[in-house]
Amino acid sequence: MEYEIIHLPKDKWKGTIIPIKYETDKYYDVIVNKIDKGFVIEIEKKDFTKPVTHTPEEYDFSDKLYSDHWENAYAWGVLVNDDLVAAIETDQELWSNRLRITELWVSEKYQKQGIGHALIEMSKEQARRERRRAIILETQSCNVNAVDFYQHEGFSLIGMDTCCYKNNDLQRKEVRLEFGWFPEERKRLNHEEIEIRMETEDDWYNVELMTQHAFWNKHHLGCDEHYLVHKLRQDKDYLPELSRIAVKDREVIGCIMYSKARVVDGADTHEIITFGPLCVEPKWQGCGVGELLLRETMNLAANKGYKGIVIFGEPDYYPRIGFKTCDNFDITTADGKNFDAFMGIELAEDSMKSIKGKFYESKVFENLPKEEVEEYNKNFPQLQKLRFPGQWD
Repeated sequence: MEYEIIHLPKDKWKGTIIPIKYETDKYYDVIVNKIDKGFVIEIEKKDFTKPVTHTPEEYDFSDKLYSDHWENAYAWGVLVNDDLVAAIETDQELWSNRLRITELWVSEKYQKQGIGHALIEMSKEQARRERRRAIILETQSCNVNAVDFYQHEGFSLIGMDTCCYKNNDLQRKEVRLEFGWFPEERKRLNHEEIEIRMETEDDWYNVELMTQHAFWNKHHLGCDEHYLVHKLRQDKDYLPELSRIAVKDREVIGCIMYSKARVVDGADTHEIITFGPLCVEPKWQGCGVGELLLRETMNLAANKGYKGIVIFGEPDYYPRIGFKTCDNFDITTADGKNFDAFMGIELAEDSMKSIKGKFYESKVFENLPKEEVEEYNKNFPQLQKLRFPGQWD
């Protein structure tokens, strides 16, 4: 079956009933015994004497999308002839930096066709993008197919609640089980494990392909940063002597592109530099590649006498490398604004002390028409445009 996973906007799908039902002839028997040294918990798959069916009608609160108590819910689904046949909903548990799957459902007719796996992969992609430390979910000890499915998807048992639904959940063989999935811990790379160098013309396609992968669906549907790399190389403000790529095992896994910029204060113009994009192939993100690229090129820039760098970047990332918001330097955007994502750094002590005014980067950053980007995308394998939380539009 061919299908497409799409975002289910809250304003359209809020309150949509998710008709989760199942029949099972097995259950996971949960036994809790108190012993002198503590507790012994046994969970064993057993057979019911006759099949048991659970339907939405037997519960006081039906499953539905965007329930009020899930404040940060986000849902995707599959439509067939405008009918919803599968859905997954997540909620960001911000205080613990975990992502909870609040709903997962595939209509019986469309089960065992890979849809459930694809929906779970959506949640894993969201967790990766948001750098969540875990994905958690709830199921029941009598929903054996769900328990087995989650384990197949890499989830493991992390807890239980023996009186979540009623006071006799243990006796009814319907105990709430909590499962968790944990992203693989990524080892930080060091300088000896990657090569940082200038790019050659032979690298151009692979650098742009890596950049597309790094930014695809990050800020918008699709991205235009790979086209920016292409255009930047042809621009008079581009600084190839500072720009670098990271290579590991002959694969381009990161890049940083520098260009000239300026700060204008009335009749005074101060030359500085900026960079962008700085990006890393998704499978190598979190391994320190971006920081290695940045620190090496900052040293290059300092040695060449540049006074400072001003960027638009992620406020959760750059301050740990020493960047500060530009109000610390009395620098604003071209329209006189300051905000957390507008940052700068001095390349020597007090090197930006005499620089103040409005920041301007190369015109190439503003000249990326959507129709040109779409045409340029034809040079690369087709990727699906998907909505994720946190996108700008």
